[in-house]
Amino acid sequence: MLERIAFKRAGYMLLLAAGLLVCTHQANAQATSRARAIQLIGNVSIVKDSSSYRTALFNGGEVSPGQMIVTGPDGYARFQVADGSTFEVFPDSQVIFRSTMGIGDLLNVVIGKIKVWIQHAPGVPNPNSVSTPTALISVRGTVFTVDVKDAEGTTDVAVDEGIVDVRNLLRGGRVVRLMPGEATTVDPHNPLVGLGGNRGMILQRGLKAATDMVRDIMLQRPGSSPAPTAGGTSGGAQGDKGKPTGSTGGSGSPTGGSGTGSPTGGTGSGSPTGGTGVPPPGGGE
Repeated sequence: MLERIAFKRAGYMLLLAAGLLVCTHQANAQATSRARAIQLIGNVSIVKDSSSYRTALFNGGEVSPGQMIVTGPDGYARFQVADGSTFEVFPDSQVIFRSTMGIGDLLNVVIGKIKVWIQHAPGVPNPNSVSTPTALISVRGTVFTVDVKDAEGTTDVAVDEGIVDVRNLLRGGRVVRLMPGEATTVDPHNPLVGLGGNRGMILQRGLKAATDMVRDIMLQRPGSSPAPTAGGTSGGAQGDKGKPTGSTGGSGSPTGGSGTGSPTGGTGSGSPTGGTGVPPPGGGE
């Protein structure tokens, strides 16, 4: 009789321990799958569910999978995920973080412009994907920009570092592989064929210039401060080069001063609808 009671107690203890392990694993998984806001300027909020109710986001706040990041005409935000990768969300944008919650699914850009730095150890790939209404962008440790320009989902994709494969989700066509300094446009009405001649290079440089300019403008606003250096990773990995660090000067660096070679005036092509268009910068270098 005593042996039977002792056996039952041992069984209960094992079940309790297993339950605690599962809960701990789930809690850790939830924590590592979130994006933390490391710099916010202007109007930035999140939509947590289908109610479309917007909640203001603050520095240090977290975005969970399936939630939408929304920036106003004066809004800019930079986020970091658990592996050290970072992404910027520019004005007048709507971006869903890990919309499918699948492995490698990073962002779904509904409208507007983002720039992504994928962090990885040298020689070790870190596959991620970004989607738009028309495009699937598969990346391998890289620095790239995505600009969804209109409600139909016309999408520009430009690469500063690494390799990106682009597919048209609506019209098919071939898979376009982009190398550093290249770009392409995904048209909702036509199969993907890539940009011929030097048009891809011109588009990439334009997007790089636009993102650099917007970042510099935002960081010059009263009350803004240089972004902190992304922690938890050491230098040298692909995706670090050109990452905003808060140091002054330098091309495209997110500081209060304008970077060397930063574009001058002009309205940027491909700015999201609903706000003042900011020129497309391009970069991470």
